[in-house]
Amino acid sequence: MSDQPNVVVFFTDQQRWDTTGAHGNPMGLTPNYDRMAAEGTHAAYAFTNQPLCLPARSVLQTGRYSTQAGCPTNGAALPVGTRTLAHHFNEAGYVTGYLGKWHLCQCRTEPVPRELRGGYQEWLAANVPEMTSDAYRATLYDENDREVLLPGYRVDALTDAAIRFLDRHQEEPFFLFCSFLEPHHQNPRDIFAAPVGYAERYLDPWMPPDLRALGDRWPARDLPGYYGIVKRLDEALGRVQDALLSLGLAENTILIFSSDHGNHFRTRNAEFKRSCHEASTRIPLALTGPGFVGGGQLPDLVSLIDLPPTLLDACGLPVPGDMLGRSLLSLTRGEREGWPEEVFIQISEAQVARAVRTHRWKYGVNAPREHADWDQASSPVYEEEFLYDVIDDPYELTNLIQEESHRQVAEIMRGRLLRRMAEAEEPEPKIVEAQTRPSGQRVVSEAEARG
Repeated sequence: MSDQPNVVVFFTDQQRWDTTGAHGNPMGLTPNYDRMAAEGTHAAYAFTNQPLCLPARSVLQTGRYSTQAGCPTNGAALPVGTRTLAHHFNEAGYVTGYLGKWHLCQCRTEPVPRELRGGYQEWLAANVPEMTSDAYRATLYDENDREVLLPGYRVDALTDAAIRFLDRHQEEPFFLFCSFLEPHHQNPRDIFAAPVGYAERYLDPWMPPDLRALGDRWPARDLPGYYGIVKRLDEALGRVQDALLSLGLAENTILIFSSDHGNHFRTRNAEFKRSCHEASTRIPLALTGPGFVGGGQLPDLVSLIDLPPTLLDACGLPVPGDMLGRSLLSLTRGEREGWPEEVFIQISEAQVARAVRTHRWKYGVNAPREHADWDQASSPVYEEEFLYDVIDDPYELTNLIQEESHRQVAEIMRGRLLRRMAEAEEPEPKIVEAQTRPSGQRVVSEAEARG
């Protein structure tokens, strides 16, 4: 058995943060995640940098913003030769494996070419498994492009493959990225395909406040299936935890649970994501294993871009200078000096938009149609779109961007946004202020404005 820490990434698709008990969901969906969060390190304020499948995955594989990685939209592809997490772990002598959904190229029903697999050595995946498989027909492709039909419900089938990988490589250091399609909807059928009998458990579900308030704009039929899938995913997480324990690998394996983005259930636009609102951008994130056991609940704002340097750092590997995130290990040690006070969010598809979120405020801008060049990742001009007080209004139901009382807040947040855009190597844009209207609210103080 290796002395080097192993890594298992348990990565879900389109999972809201508030599906977990650790975030207050009362449905009992995630006991295994909740225990992991309590015993390990819980990033209670975790966010995606891109609420869209392919761009979010590019951030996690490269440690760069999706615009820098050449992956601003779902119509892009990770450029050949891009260095990913797999390359760094390969060079350190790890066996690297990828299972499940890749979605970093433009293959739909054909295998991902070897040169587009990001350097992973072992491979059992499909680019968009919602197009090649269904809930009870998990069809993936192996290293030799052979079609492999895995038996069972798709979550279970992928978990079986993950456990086989762990068993095969228990004597050597490994980095396993297990990427589930679930709880993403099954595209061709436009349903959330829970395992048989699971949706029926949640026919009268707890409903998050944003869905309840905006309920006339979303199909309530989706939530029971969505919750049923989340429940099965958590059971799968428990099986991976059990396998690590039974193989004697638990103490020397870093296990991370996260998701690419959330799900607003068509309340903010015509589909499930592509919105800078909390429902699309806030995600669950917990870590355990060496360096993370007993880390507690982190009060800091973190995002997907912090995970690549975190995993490299936790395994004692050098972190490349071009990775823009920071290692969470500094936070588990209480070293918070210099940690960013905001997270940065990009959208370059459906709308060209940007946002920053602090503990108190969320500020977003959107490119007007005449300036939104859909062939470009950014815009020379943006207009202020929203400002939310996410302490008083955590589900973002009251937009304050036009309130005179909050103009100072918007100005400070605009400065934060421009700084983060510059860090991501974006051209400095013009941001057109929203027209304000008098309000009866008290003027926010400068201290409050700085969040």
